[in-house]
Amino acid sequence: MEVRPSAVALTPLLVFLLIFFGAGLYFTAQGDAMGFYQLHAPVAILPALALGMWIARRRGVKALDTLLAGIGDSNIILMCLIFLLAGAFAMVTKQIGAVDAVVSLGVGALPPALILPGLFLIAGFLSLAIGTSMGTIAAVAPIALGVSDAAGLDRALVIGAVIGGATFGDNLSVISDTAIAAARTQGCSVREKFRENLKIALPAAVLTVLVLAFAGDASPAQAEQSASPWLVLPYVLVLVLAVIGLDVLLVLSVGLIVAGLFGYASGEDYGIAAFSTDIYAGFESVVEITLLALFIGGLGALIKASGGLAWLARAISRIARGSDGRRTGEWSIAALASVTDVFTANNTVAILISGSVARDIAERHEVPPARAASLLDIFVCSVQSLLPYGAQILLAASLAGLSPLALVGKAHYCWFLVGVTIAFMLWPHRRKAALAADA
Repeated sequence: MEVRPSAVALTPLLVFLLIFFGAGLYFTAQGDAMGFYQLHAPVAILPALALGMWIARRRGVKALDTLLAGIGDSNIILMCLIFLLAGAFAMVTKQIGAVDAVVSLGVGALPPALILPGLFLIAGFLSLAIGTSMGTIAAVAPIALGVSDAAGLDRALVIGAVIGGATFGDNLSVISDTAIAAARTQGCSVREKFRENLKIALPAAVLTVLVLAFAGDASPAQAEQSASPWLVLPYVLVLVLAVIGLDVLLVLSVGLIVAGLFGYASGEDYGIAAFSTDIYAGFESVVEITLLALFIGGLGALIKASGGLAWLARAISRIARGSDGRRTGEWSIAALASVTDVFTANNTVAILISGSVARDIAERHEVPPARAASLLDIFVCSVQSLLPYGAQILLAASLAGLSPLALVGKAHYCWFLVGVTIAFMLWPHRRKAALAADA
């Protein structure tokens, strides 16, 4: 049964955000430095789930079945498995001394000003090669955390550089699911979309590297002199397997096993019991994000089934129809992509949901297909990487032991990408050239 579009169906997510951010601001105003840790997100979302189920039932939707289907969605389950394995890999490599090995093998030799730009570029290259920001964060974040501690850098700043690099590569990669989805829905090739994207992403990346070179007050990284250089191999293996293109679950699993074997070979007291204990400790470190991912999946399914996303797409499409010009079409696509991702917290799903509406807007306002695909991909990727309840920040925050909100302002590339894209959309000379070419 098709449910009519409804703005009311969007209120559960607004309730969750109001409770979560409201509580954090309240406790912070009371002088609690850890105010945003007082009310955990998986608890804050429970009233929103209850409201979502009530709205769905009132609109004739099988609320419980929809909730369970959203929680059990294959993309959500895959995300949770990545969280668990990434947490375990980070914990095991830390316990066996792999972080000290990385620092002693060369990261410590880098000038302090190059540490943050180097991490951004490493994450960007890996993400470009494997086409996934989640897999990149899972692979690079443990190394980055060790470097931040050794160099005395702010953890949020370091992880923000990794998130930015992961977004840069994912947005440009020709094998990324978001790039493929954006190109297909807009009727262009992935390579055409890549060429359009590069004009915007490259200036944003250059600005990010320059800012990161002066952002951190780092000291030369120091490591334990006894750190075995062989312990760096689990990291190297994970990076190589990821670049080759193996599935991220397989990559993390192999890396975890190899890390355990190296820990056993190089550590006097590191046996099966210690290995299993560290794995479980890694699982425990990501319990909160795993629960929230499951609940967000269920809430998104309820909102979609109740007509919330359909209402959103229709509203933006109507606004676009009310105005003429290519600029209006571009702004409408940007708004559609951004708002849809806010309500789905999944960039690929957001593209699939908004793709047909975006193509209609693009055709109506004479926006070239590659341009429409580029805007669609840029805004869902950048917004997704800035959502405090999005998978990318949640994974990074759980690995770093930070509040998701602490990372939002540190993901410099994502902000630069949005800013450069907006400037590119407004730049009059580019627009005149585009109109002349169209004529």
